[in-house]
Amino acid sequence: MGRDPDAFETLEERNQAALAGGGAARIEKQHAAGKLTARERIERLLDPESFVELGRFVTHRATDFGMAEQRVPGDGVVTGYGEIDGRRVFVFAQDFTVFGGSLGAAHAQKIVRIMDHALRVGAPIIGLNDSGGARIQEGVESLGGYADIFLKNTLASGVVPQLSCVLGPCAGGAVYSPAITDFVFMVEKSSYMFITGPDVIRAVTHEEVTKEALGGAATHAAKSGVCHFTAPDDGACLARVRELMGFLPANNAEDPPRRASTDPVERDAPELDTLIPRESQRPYDMRRVIAAAVDDGELFEVHAAFAQNIIVGFSRIGGRPVGIVANQPAVLAGVLDIDASVKAARFVRFCDCFNLPLVVWVDVPGFLPGVAQEHRGIIAHGAKLLFAFSEATVPKLTVITRKAYGGAYDVMNSKHIRADVNLAFPSAEIAVMGPEGAVNVVYRAAIEAAADPERARADFVADYRARFASPYRAAELGFIDEVIRPRDTRRRLAQYLELLATKRDRNPSKKHGNIPL
Repeated sequence: MGRDPDAFETLEERNQAALAGGGAARIEKQHAAGKLTARERIERLLDPESFVELGRFVTHRATDFGMAEQRVPGDGVVTGYGEIDGRRVFVFAQDFTVFGGSLGAAHAQKIVRIMDHALRVGAPIIGLNDSGGARIQEGVESLGGYADIFLKNTLASGVVPQLSCVLGPCAGGAVYSPAITDFVFMVEKSSYMFITGPDVIRAVTHEEVTKEALGGAATHAAKSGVCHFTAPDDGACLARVRELMGFLPANNAEDPPRRASTDPVERDAPELDTLIPRESQRPYDMRRVIAAAVDDGELFEVHAAFAQNIIVGFSRIGGRPVGIVANQPAVLAGVLDIDASVKAARFVRFCDCFNLPLVVWVDVPGFLPGVAQEHRGIIAHGAKLLFAFSEATVPKLTVITRKAYGGAYDVMNSKHIRADVNLAFPSAEIAVMGPEGAVNVVYRAAIEAAADPERARADFVADYRARFASPYRAAELGFIDEVIRPRDTRRRLAQYLELLATKRDRNPSKKHGNIPL
């Protein structure tokens, strides 16, 4: 008995209906706003012809408010899997042309099922968010759908990488899923995130603010820290996602992907011999130090616009991906404050989840003093970074380039909190405080009684620096493994990363720690 040809016609019709999304007029409106459609975004994100769609014919089940007559295949979200540089990822893309990308029960169920697949096979999850929020016509079911996604985000955290691209509106409960994921990307001028919009804020607090100022990409990248990466348009944003994926393993049981490097690990970096200023108060750009030591000088910086007194990001040394954490002397002298501590702690914990070795560059005068910092909880926030480094079991290397003063020395991956290898340049100063401040406390009476107080102060400072602030004193005590020539940094880091490639370390058995949130 032959097959019914009408069945094939019905399949083709349904496929065409699903691919048409919200129709030509709405697609044109999406393009006019400078935005790609959900399917166009997936095409840009994934390797050509690698996408396999799942749940194409799913539709909502609502019957009230005229919804029974509006049944669009896919229910406003495209879900499936594909490849980025030949490596499998799972993806969902909300379709703003269908019901404004609003989330109902079926829409949420599709996303949750994709996340379940990703957890079962151990592959990253990438969400392309462009949604008007909860679907009002479905009431509490849409709220329940959001909660189902939040739970799955939480259970997947630390198991597979989760990336969120906010490519349009993201408001109310919708913002919490991206906030739980590992990295958030936003597009300038066309995407925004906020709990309550400008109209509600105006009604409740009488404050006047635009969507862009309240929750645009620039705001969240520089002020709130919610956004890790910004891009000028959808295409550039998706290209950055592809670049980031090159540093990440598929899951927490795998090592990050190595790649061949043409930059010899044995090469000298002679520029480092003269890059660090002799005067401890003079600024310099730590990015130049990092660039001299990593493959091809490349740093894929995370949170670049937020808390710029600390640098975090990904690089490679000998083709091996590493996480970089570095004080930035060019901004606030590299001091640790609340935002820098939280930024770095979050990044350290991500690297520890996904087996990325940490290379830490230290030039820190301490924690930022001030009433505002104390009242906002610098103690608890600084402890987050201390907790993160102490808890991490991945290979951990530290290079002290210049200052390492006070409690900040301990916090920045010191030997005392299980750093594997601690190196120092000859210019390093490791002490409770800077020599000038220490001399003013310890030798105040002697300086005041001297015939030439300024000469006496200078002599005491020189003596203190030689006896107590020198890296050789820390090396004598075993707190520094090597004092190295700066030009040898790349070679030594590569050697130690190779040595620690098979490192195995464990924390005491427990459900989880209680990081000071």
